[in-house]
Amino acid sequence: MSIPNQSVGWVWLILALAVAGTYAWRALGVLLSGRLSQDSPLFRWVTCVTYAMVAALVVRIIVLPVGLLAEISLAQRLIATGIALAIMLLRQNGLVPALLTGTGLIALFSWWNSSLA
Repeated sequence: MSIPNQSVGWVWLILALAVAGTYAWRALGVLLSGRLSQDSPLFRWVTCVTYAMVAALVVRIIVLPVGLLAEISLAQRLIATGIALAIMLLRQNGLVPALLTGTGLIALFSWWNSSLA
């Protein structure tokens, strides 16, 4: 896809505005970080909303996947998720082993399904 020469300036302007917006929020975060208490009700609420959004995204990816993940059955995705979650909860610092196990199981199920077809 090529961009006409007269619209290249707009692309740079949009990119500059996106960068300015991103760094403005980061700067505001740095300025306010010393004044916020992690035990305040507002901070706890924001933390809960953040965890809820991440959980909802993960559930959506597992239950309604797109792309290659959709080729694996829901049961297989739930098995991989359950085993990875169990590893994460049972091991101290188990996030990386859980991610590797879940990814490996998804790859194994994908390979298994393609070899059966």
